[in-house]
Amino acid sequence: MARFIISLFVGAGITFLLFVVMAALISNTQRPPEDSEPPPVIDIVMDEPDSSIQTRVRVPPPPPPPPPQPPKVQPSEPEEANPDTDGMSFNMPGVDLGGASIDIGGPGAMQRDGEATPIVRIEPRYPIQAARDGKEGWVKLSFTINEVGGVEDVEVIEAEPRRVFDREAKRALRKWKYKPKIVDGKPVKQFNMKVQLDFKLQGD
Repeated sequence: MARFIISLFVGAGITFLLFVVMAALISNTQRPPEDSEPPPVIDIVMDEPDSSIQTRVRVPPPPPPPPPQPPKVQPSEPEEANPDTDGMSFNMPGVDLGGASIDIGGPGAMQRDGEATPIVRIEPRYPIQAARDGKEGWVKLSFTINEVGGVEDVEVIEAEPRRVFDREAKRALRKWKYKPKIVDGKPVKQFNMKVQLDFKLQGD
């Protein structure tokens, strides 16, 4: 029992001392700070700019002169195309209309009333191999003019030499165009038409 009483007094004393120390610490933190020395003052003096320095002003360059106007070109009329090229010519004398020979010298040539009129005539190309070998010849063909003026049923009747100019002759004839034959105001077919295409090389 005596020990308990002694320890109680000792604990109370220690607690009191702790309170006294804490009070002292609190009182020290509430004191105003000691006066510190004033901070040094730095005086910066800048020199005045030299008035003798010249300021350079950038001047834009002058605009370039306008380009000269191109000379006016007078329109020229196109020259007529020469059908003969590379020393080659094609002789197409006429079309056989079953007893009536008609000259097809120029597209749109007038014929007797009612018969077909050629409008477009395509000349055949000269075969390259035949031109190199210096070969000449002719192809006689038969064909039909349909109701719209086109050429169909193209067949080779005779050729000299054979199978040299046939393909180009048939290919060109299929591209020909006609004004079809008119019977009683209606276009009709014309059968058994014939034409001969000649392939000749022109000398220098």
